[in-house]
Amino acid sequence: MYFAALLARTEDGWEASDTELDDVETLSDLADLAREASPDEDTVLVLIEQEDAWFGVVRVDGEEDPRIYVSDAAAAARSSYGEILLTDELLGREPGDDGDDLDALDLDGTEDGNSEDDDEDDGTGGDAAAGTGESMPHGPVGDAEILDDLGMSEKELRSMSGDAVGEIAEALGASEVLETVR
Repeated sequence: MYFAALLARTEDGWEASDTELDDVETLSDLADLAREASPDEDTVLVLIEQEDAWFGVVRVDGEEDPRIYVSDAAAAARSSYGEILLTDELLGREPGDDGDDLDALDLDGTEDGNSEDDDEDDGTGGDAAAGTGESMPHGPVGDAEILDDLGMSEKELRSMSGDAVGEIAEALGASEVLETVR
């Protein structure tokens, strides 16, 4: 089960809204959704959690590039919402490097006439997404200092388990407003 919420920081404190991510296909779409929640270009946090598997925080400050933290890249990679957050940049890959280029192929000179066997042997069936799941790091990726200036240290963020979204909201002083959308 997933839960996603937007927390927008305003002059009067935090405002929360739940959000549907069904129409969000890219990180850019998610950042635009966050920016719409704060017309004054204040800080907006998108909190996404898959129960007992992983959580992610996306921070949007005005027109700056979004900052991202994901608690477990391998678990998130198995999720359509997690895939939105796991950008090439976040994973340290070159943009467009889907693991299916010539450098990644094992060409030992025996491939002539065996193209069908090669697809079966590599386990990916030619699907780049299947190949990337195997190379995902187990554990956190991204900007672990994403909430430092808001009162939550890198150490606290990395040690979260269970209701991470609730713990983050509590540390930010936003647990009451978050509960209104849960």
